[in-house]
Amino acid sequence: MGKHHQMRRRDLTAFVLTVTELSGVFAPAQAAPAALRGVDFDFLSRVTYGPTTSTVADYRREGQRGFIRELLDGSGQLPPAVQQQIDALEISHRDGATLLTDAATEQKRIGNMPDGEEREAARKALNDHANSLLNETQKRELLRAMYSPAQLREQLVWFWLNQFSIHQGKANGRWLAGDYAEQAVRPHVLGRFADLVMATMTHPAMLQYLDNAQSYVGHVNENYARELLELHTLGVGSGYTQQDVQELARILTGLGVTVTGDRPKVKKEWEALYLRRGDFEFNPARHDFGAKQFLGKRIEGTGFDEVQQAIDIIVSRPECAQFVSRRLATYFVADEPPPALVERMSRTFQKTHGDLRAVMETLLTSLELVKSAGTKLRDPMQYVIASLRLAYEGRTIVNTRPIVGWLNSLGEAQFGRVTPDGYPLVSSAWTSSGQMSRRFEIARAIASNAAGLFQPENGAVPGAPPPPGFPQLASRFYYDAIEPRLGADTRAALARASSQAEWNTYLLASPELNYR
Repeated sequence: MGKHHQMRRRDLTAFVLTVTELSGVFAPAQAAPAALRGVDFDFLSRVTYGPTTSTVADYRREGQRGFIRELLDGSGQLPPAVQQQIDALEISHRDGATLLTDAATEQKRIGNMPDGEEREAARKALNDHANSLLNETQKRELLRAMYSPAQLREQLVWFWLNQFSIHQGKANGRWLAGDYAEQAVRPHVLGRFADLVMATMTHPAMLQYLDNAQSYVGHVNENYARELLELHTLGVGSGYTQQDVQELARILTGLGVTVTGDRPKVKKEWEALYLRRGDFEFNPARHDFGAKQFLGKRIEGTGFDEVQQAIDIIVSRPECAQFVSRRLATYFVADEPPPALVERMSRTFQKTHGDLRAVMETLLTSLELVKSAGTKLRDPMQYVIASLRLAYEGRTIVNTRPIVGWLNSLGEAQFGRVTPDGYPLVSSAWTSSGQMSRRFEIARAIASNAAGLFQPENGAVPGAPPPPGFPQLASRFYYDAIEPRLGADTRAALARASSQAEWNTYLLASPELNYR
C-alpha cells in the first residue's frame, strides 16, 4: 500500500478516535456463511457496492469463476417489495418522448395564459411535476443500487452515467433524466462501446445538454463534438486536433430534438434521409452535406450514416481503448491503475471491437484487482450505498430522499454535475476534512435512527408497522467477514463505544468501510 493511502487511512482513523460527543430484503433469513478468506472479501468489496450475507452466499455457492459469470451476465430480479415501488413510479410507465411533448404542450398553454395567479399556479405545477420526475429517477437508481443482485451492472450504470454526464438543471434535464438512464445508458453498460456512444449521442437529454440541438449547417456549435472526443471517447492529448473537432461538429449537424408530431418539410431528394425516434430527429435540411476529413479519414456527405462512420473511426483507435480501459481501472482498481492491466484491457477492447463485457472480464479476473485492496477510497455514492447495504440488510427502504440529501451534501448529487466532465474518479477528490466530517454525520444517522428511510415520503400510513430502530451491526456476518479485516485503531475505537448506536457509528465511519 502506498504511503499516501496509509496517510489517508490514518487520518480517517484519527478523526473517528477524536470524536467524543457521542454518549425483510437483504435479511440473513438463513444462517450466515462461514468466515471468508480476506482475499475473497476484498474481491466482493470491489465488484459489489458492498458485501452482504446474500452476496457472500452466492459467492460461496458459485465459486469465484461462477460468481464472475453471474456478474457479467448482469441479471437477477429485484426483491418484490422493491420492484413494487419502482413499478408505481410515473417514469416506469411514460417514456421521455411523451413526457417531453406533454411538457412542451403545457408550456405553450401557460405562455398563452394572461398574467395572474392562475398562470403562476400552472407554472408552479409544471415545475413541481419536473421535480417529482427527477425524484423518481433518483429513487429508482438508488433502489436498484442497494437491492439489485446485479451489483456489477449497477456500478457500471453509475460509472457510465458519470462519463456521459448530463445535468438536471439544463434544458429539460429533469424531464429526461429517467429515460436517459433507462434507454441510453443501462442497456449498453455490458455491451458494445460504440452502441453506448450512439445511444447517448441520439438522446434528447445529451443533445440539449451539450447544445447540439442548436447546431445546423452554417451555424455549427462545436460544444458536443469537443466533449465527445475529450471526455467521452479519446481523452486529452490523444492526437485529435481542433480541425477534427470542427469536422465532427459538421458531421453532427442535423441531430436534434422535436416535440411536435409534424414532419418538417425537406427537399424531395432528402425525404428518405429524415429520421425520427421518439423526440430525437435527424433533419437533413439542417445537416452539412459537404465532405469531411475526420481523424485522417474522409467521410462523404451522406446524412445520418456519417455519424455511425465517425463513431466507428473513434472506437477503432487505440487511444479510445486506452482511455476507456484506464477510466474503468481507475474506478475499480486504483487511482493510478497498473499500466500492465490497462494494456491488457486495451488489447481486449481492440480485439473485440469495444465489447465492454470482455473488457470487464479482463479486469475482474486480474490479480491487480485484489492486490490493490484497501487503497481505494469509496466515492460518496459507493460509501453511502455500502453503508446502507450493511446496516439495513433485510429491510426495505421506502424513502430515498434522505439518501439524495446525503449525496448532495457530499458533493456527488445524482445528475448534479454542472460541468460535463463528470465527478472525479480518484480518491484525492473526496478526502477533505469537510468530506470526512460529513461522512461521520451520515454514519451516525444511519447507525442510530434510520433517518426517516422507512417513513413514506408522504407521511406515515395508518396501521403500518413502526420504523425499525438502530441496526444491529454486531452480527454473525460482522464477526465472520468484517471483524477480521479491522485494524488496531478501529478495534480500539469500537471498544470505547458506550452504546450500540455509537458502536455502529464508529464501524460505519471506520477506514475499513470507507476504503475498499
